[in-house]
Amino acid sequence: MSELEPTPWKEFFDRHAPHYDANVFAQNTEVEVQFLWEVMKLTEGMALLDMGCGTGRHALEFAARGLAVTGVDFSPNMLAEARRKASERGLEVEWVNEDGTTWSRIGAFDAAVCLCEGGFGLTDIGQDPVQHDLRLLQSIAASLKPGSPFVMTALNGYSMIRRMTDEHVDHQAFDPATMVLMHLDTMDLPEGPVTMPIQERLFIPPEVAALLHHAGFEVLHIWGGTAGNWGERPLKLDEIEAMYVCRRR
Repeated sequence: MSELEPTPWKEFFDRHAPHYDANVFAQNTEVEVQFLWEVMKLTEGMALLDMGCGTGRHALEFAARGLAVTGVDFSPNMLAEARRKASERGLEVEWVNEDGTTWSRIGAFDAAVCLCEGGFGLTDIGQDPVQHDLRLLQSIAASLKPGSPFVMTALNGYSMIRRMTDEHVDHQAFDPATMVLMHLDTMDLPEGPVTMPIQERLFIPPEVAALLHHAGFEVLHIWGGTAGNWGERPLKLDEIEAMYVCRRR
């Protein structure tokens, strides 16, 4: 397998990999997996795809519960952390270093997750965000058996759109015709501040639901999906993430 082409997001996650699990949003893994277990009606022995698995925090908890887990991620350093943790815990997980927009395994899985921006929304400057995210969802759909559950959490476009002003438009930081936001984002990370250019398509839930439909999913619920506050509850306009609970058609 050839090495994946370097991109700003890939380079960011490669650098951040040793510190990723120290993030505040990464501290509720067991509770999150229990929530997903119940919502998705998972049972021991099922084959689960974790698309954009990162350091494997969810994948490993699913594996510990008896699922056959495949974790896909485009960052080799994130997967190196996942492999290290799997070895320490004596857990078997298949780790795949591929880009989720081009990788699939037709009809191989009974369930799938794509959590905490595990690929969806992570477009580099110049990429078409709609095509990127649609291809990612199509890859996941192709990998699932009909009727399989799929849960995704993604950034909530309402939150950022409510902060946009005409000044952002005048300075070409936000284009209301395309809903694309361009900005430099300084992230306060455990290894220190990191600044990188961000191209963000501000998808609101009806648009994400349309993409999911076109990819082959039935959207059952749209809930508040902010890490640490998952629940069967309505999405709040200003929260960071939304959760999409789906079924492969």
